[in-house]
Amino acid sequence: MSLQDRIDQAVATVAPRLKTCPRVALILGSGLGGLADAVDAHLSLDYGDIPHFKESDAPGHAGRLVFGELAGQQVVCMQGRLHAYEGNSAEDIVFPLRVMNALGAQTLVVTNAAGAVNTDFEVADLMLITDHINLMGSHPLTLGEDQGLRDFTDMTYAYTAALREQALAAAHACGLTLRQGVYIGVRGPSFETPAEIRAFRVWGADAVGMSTVFEVIAAASLGMDVLGLSFITNMAAGVLDQPISGEEVLEASKVAIENMKALVLGVLAG
Repeated sequence: MSLQDRIDQAVATVAPRLKTCPRVALILGSGLGGLADAVDAHLSLDYGDIPHFKESDAPGHAGRLVFGELAGQQVVCMQGRLHAYEGNSAEDIVFPLRVMNALGAQTLVVTNAAGAVNTDFEVADLMLITDHINLMGSHPLTLGEDQGLRDFTDMTYAYTAALREQALAAAHACGLTLRQGVYIGVRGPSFETPAEIRAFRVWGADAVGMSTVFEVIAAASLGMDVLGLSFITNMAAGVLDQPISGEEVLEASKVAIENMKALVLGVLAG
């Protein structure tokens, strides 16, 4: 079955149940699924109820689409994302985004939990993503010829400048400090070694995580506007003389969830 046929089947399942079409797609990262609770929702669907969606097994990821209104915008929230370390292909990971775009979403707000590579950052900081480095070992636009997709997308302006300015203005209005930096995406699921973090720092990375780059590449290929936000949950390996755990990531997410919620709401309302 072709990619377009799979998208069409998913859309045919969801679209008749929608009261309004979404204009903004939000992908909520580890521990940030609570943002969906702020949506005045009219429809919630588990990934398993939508044709060709993979289910999320990662901790802190509920695995459902939530449709409704948030800060005056019609949105669809991906409450929990898919990861390569769960065994998903790059195309599996971006398939929900393709469906959300086909349903009407033209703007993507993507969030993630990340480790700080930049030693000036602190746990619970928010970071505006200005660019990324793809170290995931794969790419979402390399399907077989039978799928009809070969897209040499320009990534120069993948992170929309106007949305970045909007995020900075929203942070200022909320009294929040918003860092800016480059996100490097790795496959996981193990955390990085101290030597890898030192190398990433030399390359110009400020934060590291196991998501986001595939979705942003796909969004750019679809002509969507993109805003990327990272929440710093831990200092990356070697920055501090202590181990890193997944529990630490989720616990730190609880601390700053209100800041991230305020920022996203400010951007949408702006």
